[in-house]
Amino acid sequence: MEGYCVKCKAKREIKDGKEVVMKNGRKAIKGTCPSCGTGMFRILGKA
Repeated sequence: MEGYCVKCKAKREIKDGKEVVMKNGRKAIKGTCPSCGTGMFRILGKA
């Protein structure tokens, strides 16, 4: 899954991505940036 790294200011592949459920019930992917190690987060669609 690809996400946006705020520190690198570029789209990168999310490393060690795990699917999590947010408080409002929506799904998201949480992982780290492969180049700088900063935490990355991507909200997925409703389906």
